Amino acid sequence: MTVEPDTADPQDVARKLAAAPTLKIPPPPEWVFGPDGHVVDILQEGMGFKRKLRNYLGELGYNMIVTHIPVQAARQGYLRLLGAHIGRNCVISRGTKVLSIEFLTLGNNTTVGSRCLLDARGGLWIGDHVTIERDVHLLGGGHDINHPDFLPVPIPTVVEDYVYIGNRAMTLPSLVHRGAVVAAHSLVIRDVDELAVVCGNPAKPYAKRNPDAVPPRADSGT
Repeated sequence: MTVEPDTADPQDVARKLAAAPTLKIPPPPEWVFGPDGHVVDILQEGMGFKRKLRNYLGELGYNMIVTHIPVQAARQGYLRLLGAHIGRNCVISRGTKVLSIEFLTLGNNTTVGSRCLLDARGGLWIGDHVTIERDVHLLGGGHDINHPDFLPVPIPTVVEDYVYIGNRAMTLPSLVHRGAVVAAHSLVIRDVDELAVVCGNPAKPYAKRNPDAVPPRADSGT
């Protein structure tokens, strides 16, 4: 018996695209089932064998070798070569791993600490002036726990401008709004409001930043 796999919520994806129009989302998976109902292959529109092989080998090369090269320009150049968009004056520290490099977007003046995990398998968009401390995990999907093959479900993650994420925090697929703060060691399982300060497992709001701490939006008219 074939069990229909779960997929990302279209409304959730649309909401994140509205917040981040340049978010790059991988083609949705199309599962190929065998006679026993188990998955035997995956198809994605526009993702041919050569593109998949390039992405796989490129990811392997970055995470095993390039991420440890002590030259910032070399690391970022490699990521750009594999399709990542990285803005001006960004810092991606050594030891940080990236999954699905092609679908990673970083804005301007953003800093990513060492030993982080940037999981872009569902699409990962990080805005301008974002600070991500060391050992942070930003995840881009989950798994279908009700499917016998425990299939992955790609879901995009969006982190808007002027966000701060503390050491060893983990963010599951969500939308972290402008100016929010995620305290160290927190686990984000749902959206974080603008200027909210959240902490804990699961992360919950416990304070609000002063609006003057973040520059007004360019389209706010102020």
